[in-house]
Amino acid sequence: MRLGVNVPNFGPGTDPGVLREWARIVEGLGFDLLMVSDHVAVTPDVAERYPEPFYEPFTTLSWLAGLTTRLRLGTTVLVLPYRHPLLVARMAAGLSRLSSGRFVLGVGVGWARQEFEALGVPFAARGRLADEYLGALRDAWRTETGEGAASIPVWVGGHSEAAIRRTVRFGDAWHPLRLPLPLMRSVLANHSLPAFAPWIALRMTGTPVDDRERPAGVGTLEQILDDLDQLRLLGADTVVLDPYHGDPEETRRPRAAWQALAAVATHWRTPS
Repeated sequence: MRLGVNVPNFGPGTDPGVLREWARIVEGLGFDLLMVSDHVAVTPDVAERYPEPFYEPFTTLSWLAGLTTRLRLGTTVLVLPYRHPLLVARMAAGLSRLSSGRFVLGVGVGWARQEFEALGVPFAARGRLADEYLGALRDAWRTETGEGAASIPVWVGGHSEAAIRRTVRFGDAWHPLRLPLPLMRSVLANHSLPAFAPWIALRMTGTPVDDRERPAGVGTLEQILDDLDQLRLLGADTVVLDPYHGDPEETRRPRAAWQALAAVATHWRTPS
């Protein structure tokens, strides 16, 4: 099982120098994957948690591809209804080729109603549009000449029944976001999914978190390592750790996140 990191590409403390340092540390610690988030119009509902500057994911990942050699690079998650699917197909294929096949396209339907309104996209149609656009992506990649596009992994976010159907129909992996282990275990037991690549928190505490609804990745180092082991046993191919806890001021103090990542990287070893 491989480990990835969701890196903040937004917030008052984020600039090119910080993003470069994030990439250096994530790759240097031996993580396999670096992912960033997606918003197009930073409307008030978005800005509350993910304020500007917000670095556009394709631009950011293309730049980081030139600064790294081994890391896979991806989106967690690209909001599909925001962009024409042929544009996404072209950008994703280009990034995959420029990074020597290191790109992972994580996708979702979105949640920010004001952002949908600002972009002129009907919020209520976002699920239908996501399905249509995934089909268009697959069609576009099948007809492209050259290598690269057909091999882009598509991870589908969400855990509703519609998201599960979307994963089975269009995805290469189910990519649930910040769920408790029992819920992920239940979904996996009741559905036949192509692969499993969860996105979990990374919030290290000094004392154990005793809560039945504890999200995976929240607790002591021992609890977090046990969560990773449980996810490995559930068949996870990759687990993405998210050290951002929702306060934009955290982006001014990334060292705490780097220390938590270093602790996990030092102690986690996939059993042979």
